[in-house]
Amino acid sequence: MTKIKLCGMTRPCDMEAANRLQPEYIGFVFAKKSRRYVSPERAAELKALLDPAIRAVGVFVQEPPDQVAALLNTGVIDLAQLHGDEDEAYIQTLRGMTDKPIIQAFRIDSEADIAAARASSADLVLLDSGAGGTGTTFDWTLLRDIGRDWFLAGGLGADNAAQAVSRFHPYGVDVSSGIETDGLKDENKMTAFVRAVRSVPEGDRP
Repeated sequence: MTKIKLCGMTRPCDMEAANRLQPEYIGFVFAKKSRRYVSPERAAELKALLDPAIRAVGVFVQEPPDQVAALLNTGVIDLAQLHGDEDEAYIQTLRGMTDKPIIQAFRIDSEADIAAARASSADLVLLDSGAGGTGTTFDWTLLRDIGRDWFLAGGLGADNAAQAVSRFHPYGVDVSSGIETDGLKDENKMTAFVRAVRSVPEGDRP
């Protein structure tokens, strides 16, 4: 079954909606330049409200590895998503500090970007259209079977999520701006997105 990640959560009501909808993952953004930024303290408060069955992902951009590891090892988050220019050396450094899973995000502009995602040593990769949360899709004709589990992100919403899942069979789909109204998570849009992904018949799923 295709996994669902609802990213950019910032409020207790977002946690309540997630608990009702039961996505496999939610995301906290720790990049300070993002309008969805939450502090580690705020994330810990929100995580305490989250159903333990749902895994929390921390999204980072060039954060010192020890700070990422601290949030993983204290249970504030369950996985780290690297959304900057972190390289293989960074991943290996982080692995030396924690045994928690790592997701590496790639901006997809060419076949070479797909090849780089295929070669990543991260546990999972995420294919996106840009810096994240932009609400735009990349050229889906670039997508190929990359031989590993991957998340599809960028420009997804209730209107195209089912098509994307049926066509490409990703491990998971990641949405942020597509479930927002006026910059805040919208429970109705969250519900519509989850229903759209889960409407895909089992035979059309990976």
